[in-house]
Amino acid sequence: MLTTAALLAVAAFSGPAHAATKSKFALTSTTFGDQGTIPVDYTCKGAGKSPALRWTGVPKGTKQLALIMEDPDTPIGTFVHWVVGAIKPKPASVADNTEPSGVAGNNGAGRSGWIPPCPPAGPAHHYNFTLYALDKKVAPPAGVNAAMLRALIRGKVLARATLTGLFGT
Repeated sequence: MLTTAALLAVAAFSGPAHAATKSKFALTSTTFGDQGTIPVDYTCKGAGKSPALRWTGVPKGTKQLALIMEDPDTPIGTFVHWVVGAIKPKPASVADNTEPSGVAGNNGAGRSGWIPPCPPAGPAHHYNFTLYALDKKVAPPAGVNAAMLRALIRGKVLARATLTGLFGT
């Protein structure tokens, strides 16, 4: 006779055969790997370029994407470095030192566009690039900030992919 634990274990592994081959939504960069160091050229210590990004495994039914990059390790709280809404799912990449096509939002300095990592001296900060796959189109206003964009996409997120880069001085 099978115990409850054994039945649960069997049920956990008896899902559809295609589940293991299902693609996962992912965000990557040729500039740095996940949890890798962001090269100096992409920070305030260098040219301050934005990194190349690529997304794969976009869920079926995705109408738009939204991107927010932020540093949660600042002494004053999370600082937003990049906000872009209404990104088309294709092409599935953005080139080095290029803004994604979409609606540029305001970063933590209240300006549109990318702000490169620039932490104070000390341990490395985590720079989280989060890409949201949306099942409905949203029309963010120019200058939308991260909080406003999150409110606009609430209830429309099919999947989320995160890429984290590290940089410290």
